[in-house]
Amino acid sequence: MPIRKRLFIGLMVASFFALIGLALLGWYLVKYQNYPWSKVLIGLLGITFLAVTALIAFGIGGMILSIWQDRAIPSVYRWTRMAVNVLFPMALVIARFFGISPDRLKSSFIEVSNQLVRLRKVTVAPERLMILGPHCLQKTTCPHKITLDIHNCKRCGACPVHDLIELTDRYGVNLTIVSGGTWARKAILEKRPQAIVAIACERDLTSGIQDVDFLPVLGILNDRPEGPCCNTLVNMSRLEQAVRYFLYDERADWINSGVIGTVLEKSALPERRVEVS
Repeated sequence: MPIRKRLFIGLMVASFFALIGLALLGWYLVKYQNYPWSKVLIGLLGITFLAVTALIAFGIGGMILSIWQDRAIPSVYRWTRMAVNVLFPMALVIARFFGISPDRLKSSFIEVSNQLVRLRKVTVAPERLMILGPHCLQKTTCPHKITLDIHNCKRCGACPVHDLIELTDRYGVNLTIVSGGTWARKAILEKRPQAIVAIACERDLTSGIQDVDFLPVLGILNDRPEGPCCNTLVNMSRLEQAVRYFLYDERADWINSGVIGTVLEKSALPERRVEVS
């Protein structure tokens, strides 16, 4: 299908006239505010604004209460998502105004999202858990591309892919390496996981978590010692902690305790309890 520029230009013009229309409506309502039907319209607009504001406040309040009390509040999930989707772009603008980097704000969002997911106590079967990683984890000089087939990896140990495969084999979960957000969404639609452990940078994790907010996602930031999208690394301890949370509902802070630095023996794995909430 040919891409037509007039679609974008037409919607931009329509948006502009919509703003002009709202401004004229506001002016008219202020000027003729004593007219009976103007009062009705002002009342309806006020009620609508208050209702939306109340729902956003309900979502934010529920999120704060859930984190503060360290317990899940399922009834506010929908409104928390709505509040985040509505307010996050504004938060980015405010962050820039105060000199806070977007990556710092997005890292904070990912931590909050992870905390809310962990509070939900989601457990899934291994075959329904997906580890989703970026292709930049693979050594750039490696000739064996793994984005189409992970088994092309020769497991030489020069990059984290070898450890990822070892971990997924140990726990029986799915591993998918993708070259971008479009491929990630395609893989999720095809494999239909019930939970995801995603590895990516701040930008991709933030947009991905918001795009698939119908699924529980634990996000793990990749390390970028050579800059963006080049020979990136991942904290395997934290990755394994996320996997074990979804399989066994384990919430221990193993990252700091150093309990997990290598993949555990399969015989040492605890009894798995499968439950999806």
